[in-house]
Amino acid sequence: MKQNFIQTYTGKKFDYLAATADDVDIEDIANALSNICRFAGHLPEFYSVAQHSVLCSQIVPAEYAFEALMHDAAEAYVQDIPAPLKALLPDYRQIEKQVDDLIRGKFGLPPEHAPVVKYADLTTLATERRDLEIDDGTRWTMLDGIPPLDLIQIYPLRPGQAFALFMNRFNELQEIRKCA
Repeated sequence: MKQNFIQTYTGKKFDYLAATADDVDIEDIANALSNICRFAGHLPEFYSVAQHSVLCSQIVPAEYAFEALMHDAAEAYVQDIPAPLKALLPDYRQIEKQVDDLIRGKFGLPPEHAPVVKYADLTTLATERRDLEIDDGTRWTMLDGIPPLDLIQIYPLRPGQAFALFMNRFNELQEIRKCA
């Protein structure tokens, strides 16, 4: 019998065809994202999706910080697929959406990404391109008119550091959400 699940960091079995909100765990998300390298690993040194997510959460207005932190959470279960490849995989995109919807429901996020979060994602991408030594002068049309952040410089963290950074930011934002 074919199995449709992965075993997660916390020992859960995440079934792609029958996952529920109980199968989603923030420690699984933080661990996986801290171990997934951006740009399909094509970087001079490791830089995680977790660190990217924290940075996004720090550059949006406060009311969007939690959504920005969680904007790539589905990748904990479906991986970070480069956009050009993702466009060629309609079945993947459907599964990614289902997982994203599940996570959004569990954590009380709006059904669609807010425009400010999408813009922060692109601004962070432009900054990563500048700071991670991957700007070879080729035009990336999705970054037309999107400047990198002038006030920060990205220094990649090791996975364990990125995990701690992500969990600390999650806990900080959860406290703020409870008080609101």
